[in-house]
Amino acid sequence: MNTPATILNPSEWRLPVEGMTCASCVRRVENALAKVPGVSEVAVNLATELATLQADSPAALSAAAQAVADAGYEVPRDEIELGIADMTCASCVGRVERALRAVPGVVDAQVNLATERATVTVLRGAADAEALADAVTRAGYGAAPVQEATAAAVGTGDTRPDFWAGPWPVAISAVLSVPLVMPMVLEWFGIHAMLPGWVQWLLATPVQFVFGWRFYKAGWKAVRAGAGNMDLLVALGTSAAYFLSIWQMAGVGADAADGMPHLYFESAAVVITLVRLGKWLETRAKRQTADAIRALAALRPDTAQVRRNGVEQTVPLASVRVGDEIVVRPGERIPVDAEVIEGSSHADESMLTGESVPVPKQPGDRLTGGAINYEGLLVARTVAVGAETVLAKIIRMVEHAQAAKAPIQRLVDQVSAVFVPVVLAIALATLLGWGLITHDWTVALLNAVAVLVIACPCALGLATPTAIMAGTGAGARAGILIKDAEALEVAHRVSVVAFDKTGTLTVGKPEVVALRAADGNDAALLTKLAALQAGSEHPLARAVTTLAGERGITAPAATEVRALPGRGIVGVVAGQALQLGSEALRVSLDADAGAFHADAERLRGEGRTVSWLVDTNQHRVLGLVAFGDALKPGAADAIARLRKAGIRTVMLTGDNAGAAARVGKQLGLDEVQAEVLPEDKAARVTALKRSGEAVVAMVGDGINDAPALAAADVGIAMSTGTDVAMHAAGITLMRGDPALVADALAVSHRTVRKIRQNLFWAFIYNVIGIPLAAAGLLNPVVAGAAMAFSSVSVVSNALLLRRWHPLAEGKGAGKGEGKGAMP
Repeated sequence: MNTPATILNPSEWRLPVEGMTCASCVRRVENALAKVPGVSEVAVNLATELATLQADSPAALSAAAQAVADAGYEVPRDEIELGIADMTCASCVGRVERALRAVPGVVDAQVNLATERATVTVLRGAADAEALADAVTRAGYGAAPVQEATAAAVGTGDTRPDFWAGPWPVAISAVLSVPLVMPMVLEWFGIHAMLPGWVQWLLATPVQFVFGWRFYKAGWKAVRAGAGNMDLLVALGTSAAYFLSIWQMAGVGADAADGMPHLYFESAAVVITLVRLGKWLETRAKRQTADAIRALAALRPDTAQVRRNGVEQTVPLASVRVGDEIVVRPGERIPVDAEVIEGSSHADESMLTGESVPVPKQPGDRLTGGAINYEGLLVARTVAVGAETVLAKIIRMVEHAQAAKAPIQRLVDQVSAVFVPVVLAIALATLLGWGLITHDWTVALLNAVAVLVIACPCALGLATPTAIMAGTGAGARAGILIKDAEALEVAHRVSVVAFDKTGTLTVGKPEVVALRAADGNDAALLTKLAALQAGSEHPLARAVTTLAGERGITAPAATEVRALPGRGIVGVVAGQALQLGSEALRVSLDADAGAFHADAERLRGEGRTVSWLVDTNQHRVLGLVAFGDALKPGAADAIARLRKAGIRTVMLTGDNAGAAARVGKQLGLDEVQAEVLPEDKAARVTALKRSGEAVVAMVGDGINDAPALAAADVGIAMSTGTDVAMHAAGITLMRGDPALVADALAVSHRTVRKIRQNLFWAFIYNVIGIPLAAAGLLNPVVAGAAMAFSSVSVVSNALLLRRWHPLAEGKGAGKGEGKGAMP
């Protein structure tokens, strides 16, 4: 259903509701909506799948949509991304978010200061990008829709001309400010020199009103919107020092013995210069935190060699279509996702998977766009282009994680909402307190200026997002894709990791290791098995059909085939009703194992998976087939790393108890739960979460793992598995290496540690600096330097995460932030 949400009048809405099937659904939705504060006159129509209601505010409308979801249905939503310009601090973030959330139809809005982007969730059709951009503009900022993420757009939303965004304004401002500061420096060496007042004024004025104009402009927008920000603080503080100097120079406030008053032009000019320097360094550092996306985006070539009608031609990448044959020569980047049809070579996929070893490619193998072809010429058939390629999906996933807010950011949002008003109140109290007590209003004003200048709301706004950007970027380079900031923050608290077995801890390509027919005719048994499994994509089915192909067996078509989830498969082959499946299936059919009992026990003892073929009508065992699946090379080391970190390891598998126990013993798992049906895995994960209030991560790769991945506190999917599993997980591992599980938890530890460090420094600057300034212990110049350094130090601290490397590749633990092991 694509019906959009519709506004009938300013307070009446018509919302599409998906998932209703009967009258009881209608009653449930109506009851859920009626309980929402601010919602009245609810009417739900099953035929049109629409709910008509009165909502007295956008917040009530958002709550109504959430109530529908909580009732088990869904109001379709869309996500719109906007690039936001002119934000400078956490206060700006809060104001933009409030402006967006006030737009009717907006369910949620998250603004990231580091990426300068807003991610807005709206009821489908209720609001468009233009309406959202208008709301941001009215709040005093610039906004434009983000059509497509590109490397150039990441990490910078500065829409001013390059000159003003570059280093030149800082350099020129510094050149003008240095002569103002030099007399102070010379004074320390006993040299008395003072520039005439009119010279100081000439030097300071362009700094104040040309290079400092951005502070006035942004501060005025904040005032018009009834709020405050960092720019307002800087504009007020420097203006006070500048105009005090004009007052003194005019002779109104002259109090020096020789009639030459002390001027404070240097304070205003140096503060503006230092803050601009800090913002420039901060912008450069923020761009570095987004290197991961730029590096990924740079992997896409602009053109591709396409073979059409036997003729090769170079075409723009956008012209390649699914089904086209592409030609990739040695040393070239693979332009799109494709399947090899001619040639053999190796591909460097390190930028996508973190795996430094080249991957062999031959006919039938998958090529990933962005990888580099090594020594051989390859011809491949395109299977995905544009937004559907693996590379495009990776970029979207990393962008989504970097744009999202971590739960810890809520504290910062609450503080930033009152930060500027509180600072203004402290500055006013400082001015009045010093003035009334000492009667020296010049000193009082300078102390108030220092309070305004040292306040650091920008550091608060950057503390969390820069760490998340750096952490997700470091993970992406290692083949660990973190889908959202919440998964990143929760992962460091994981105390239990539950693993699926097949394809996760084992290679996932089982082979037939034993075949026993009751009548001794193994070929006939294999024929029946292959017929039943012909249409299945299950790993065990592929093992059977592969063996049949190797032995030249052509299986007849089976009829009435259907799966028995978690137990096996049934069907009719050559008129004979058959069932193939687990020990539980054989027992349920009351089919005696007979002479096969000893063989089955021995095979299970060896860790093999045993399946039985049973005649459904006669309840007679026709034979058994046993499968073996090798453990992944790094599985044991991965489990050992987790256990060393104090994390409990559990395996949830549908395999039989004997085979599961064998794997558990080989790997040193703490607990093994065998013969778990797919639909029961989510319940087992929930039970693990309840036991001791554990934080549980689930690792899997198949469709049947998706519910368990969603049920876990943190879902971790292997990219070697299905898209369904990856969609349900918060973290995706681009290599099927279990050791990356420990690395994913390690990068979470590092990132959360950086967030806490950044928040500590951001708060401590203000907690210590503002009282010192109010007490008259900080010169405005020193306060300006501290303010500039606060933002730079927070971003630089986050950038240390770029030194982190995983241990999964055997790179070892480096120094400091380079260690991949968990603390």
